[in-house]
Amino acid sequence: MPGILVNKLYDFKGHRSSVYALEKGNTPNIFFSAGGDGLVARWNMQHPDQGELMAKVPNSVYALHYLTDRNLLAVGHNQDGVHFIDVEAKKEVASLQLTSNSIFDIQSYKNLLFVSTGDGTIFVVDVSTYKTVQKISGSTQSVRCLAINPETKELAAGYSDFYIRVFSLEDFTLKTEWLSHNNSVFALRYSNDHKFLISASRDARLKKWDAASPYQNMQEVPAHLYAINNLAFSPDGKHFITCSMDKTIKVWNAESMKLLKVIDRARHGGHGTSVNKVLWLSDHRLVSASDDRNICVWDIHFEN
Repeated sequence: MPGILVNKLYDFKGHRSSVYALEKGNTPNIFFSAGGDGLVARWNMQHPDQGELMAKVPNSVYALHYLTDRNLLAVGHNQDGVHFIDVEAKKEVASLQLTSNSIFDIQSYKNLLFVSTGDGTIFVVDVSTYKTVQKISGSTQSVRCLAINPETKELAAGYSDFYIRVFSLEDFTLKTEWLSHNNSVFALRYSNDHKFLISASRDARLKKWDAASPYQNMQEVPAHLYAINNLAFSPDGKHFITCSMDKTIKVWNAESMKLLKVIDRARHGGHGTSVNKVLWLSDHRLVSASDDRNICVWDIHFEN
């Protein structure tokens, strides 16, 4: 079994409250962040001491989504809606007052944006017109996370009622639903080959679901001590990372679901409080964000 070398490269500071959202930019060096202070920032790892303010909103931001082909950043502004920021001009070009609830996740498929909210609604927005074209109601409880499978044309959604629900991307009808965890489902990601779905929950467990079975439970792992807040796959799809309220980041083998590495404060100078978001930015770069207001950039290498 190859070893894993992890070193912390940078601490990005500037947020005045918990950091809840991370999102990739248009190059491997660029990413965005947002949090409880309403600040939306752009960071460049070639200039780690120079964060750029992209937007300032009055309430917390839990969700960011970058639309590559339009060079737009969608900002999920809690108790308000979605703001669209032109990344080049650093200027708002449109906004939608969708909900007075929290916005927990934003994902896209073709020209459609999917926005998950605290009242159980998923808003479907046409980004060419900035208009809502559909509202998907699967529960009265929060939709905490979304994942897109372009191969099967499916939208998976994790809920605070402990269910995962899968909808058609063609007509937005419910295809299947199941009681998946013993607590809220906080994170969902399809594997890079779209053959399986990984879910993570407030119950601190990871589960692997066969996307073709449909969604037979393939494996379950007691992964963390406390709630798992987020997960992200490596660019080659061989590994994924999770982060938790237990202050740790963990690296996993995607096929076997075997734990390979624990990144924490004692051994690596990691976060001192809950780790809220992780991002696998490139082959050897991880980014993590925390309640401690810090963003950490990690260098990771898998030894042969």
